[in-house]
Amino acid sequence: MEERQARTAFAALSQETRLRIVRLLVQAGPEGMAAGAIAEAVEVSPSNVSFHLKDLEHAGMIVPRREARSIIYSADFTGLRDLIAFLMKDCCAGHPEICAPALAAAQCKPSTGKKARA
Repeated sequence: MEERQARTAFAALSQETRLRIVRLLVQAGPEGMAAGAIAEAVEVSPSNVSFHLKDLEHAGMIVPRREARSIIYSADFTGLRDLIAFLMKDCCAGHPEICAPALAAAQCKPSTGKKARA
């Protein structure tokens, strides 16, 4: 990831609703969620959520896919991983063990049984 791409991603994530959407979609996993369900979950209007979804897609943080007549949005796990890698590149003045806890925290956790639905 280049610095320009990282700035775009951070700008998108710096807005409260967009950050909530990304966290929701990370929780939903690859299954993703429909725009209407996202709007309901983050308590914003469908037109407002559409605006935020376009910005997050442009920033490389989410990906849309068509399923029948719906568009399902998922977190772009590659984009998120690239953003984390950008931050951690050349980590800790040659002492990568310092960064190990941060990298481990970014790994997927076992499911709690609670799942976001589309």
